[in-house]
Amino acid sequence: MNFQRLGTLIRKETIQILRDRRFIMLFLGLAFVQLFIYGYSASKTVYHMPLAVVDQSNDTKSRDFVQALVNSQYFDVAMYLQSQDEVVQSIGRGEVKAGVIIPSDFTTSANNGSADFLMVLDGSDQFAVGSAYGAVNRVAQNYGLQLTSENCARSGAGSGGALPITASARVLYNPDLNDKWFVIPGIIGMILQTLAIEQAAILLVRDREWGTLEQILVTPVRQLELILSKLIPLLVLCVLTLAVTVGFGILWFGVPFQGNLFLYFWLSLLFIASCLGLGLLISTRVKTQYEANASSMFFMLFGLLLSGLFYPRIGMPLIPQLIGDLVPLTYFLRISRGIYSKGIGLNFLWSDALVLVIYMLIVVAIASKRFRMRLD
Repeated sequence: MNFQRLGTLIRKETIQILRDRRFIMLFLGLAFVQLFIYGYSASKTVYHMPLAVVDQSNDTKSRDFVQALVNSQYFDVAMYLQSQDEVVQSIGRGEVKAGVIIPSDFTTSANNGSADFLMVLDGSDQFAVGSAYGAVNRVAQNYGLQLTSENCARSGAGSGGALPITASARVLYNPDLNDKWFVIPGIIGMILQTLAIEQAAILLVRDREWGTLEQILVTPVRQLELILSKLIPLLVLCVLTLAVTVGFGILWFGVPFQGNLFLYFWLSLLFIASCLGLGLLISTRVKTQYEANASSMFFMLFGLLLSGLFYPRIGMPLIPQLIGDLVPLTYFLRISRGIYSKGIGLNFLWSDALVLVIYMLIVVAIASKRFRMRLD
């Protein structure tokens, strides 16, 4: 390898990128758009769901229970109805996401310690039904404990109504169960993978379509020098994107960075290089930019669904897990969440880092072998 030729080629690619202002704006703008869209919308917890109420008891205790549902911030009473059939019809029309039916003997049953009610949920919305189901159970449990304490205090049992069992829980790393603390470290990896694979996939195709590849072929440039000269400027842009997204995650979204920033940078560099190598491999197989963009979309789709970004891999069948193992994001997610959220070190993450190194070497070797120093 001639480093003078490599430096000249890198300078040529850098000038070509800097002259294309639309490319830079699109590159950085896409990163910001994805960060803000996923950061604000990719939440599994749904608040302020419209609620229909059928209160057949219509007394103090039933109204207190409905108010407890509203105070949980998960529900907003949208309408009062007369029957369960009306609730089902309202959910079918999309007017409400849930309905609560309180029977006429609710107060009597509550005083006897066996109160019951019916909650009707919209099962077509996965996140809404999950949030509503969990919220109803928590509110009902807390309300039941409150009634038990009141009954015990009234009867004078237990010296003030102390409950026989007291449960406590401690949530590590995300004590407030803030969805952004879970989403942002993964979204950073998703943004980097999307940009790196997509832009690397169109490298050779774009030069072929623009006619600049002919000018390069008449020079004594070597195969590896040409590949590195195209990947290094993109690597710098991806590192810049990494710095900006991590900064916005900390300063704008308020997600605390718990680990070693230096270690996070170097392992992110491995991940970016793996994605660039994968994009370069795609570039050696396609002939148009349309084919390159379509191919890179597959890896973005696999990253969203099979890497563990939103859906846990532990519950997936074997075949989807094996497909997810072919995506670099699968390994970087554990690295990003481990360093960013947990503050763990390389002694826990060395296996994922080693996989990224092997992955990078394999895809770059295959891409170099498939590369042809000719126009066809």
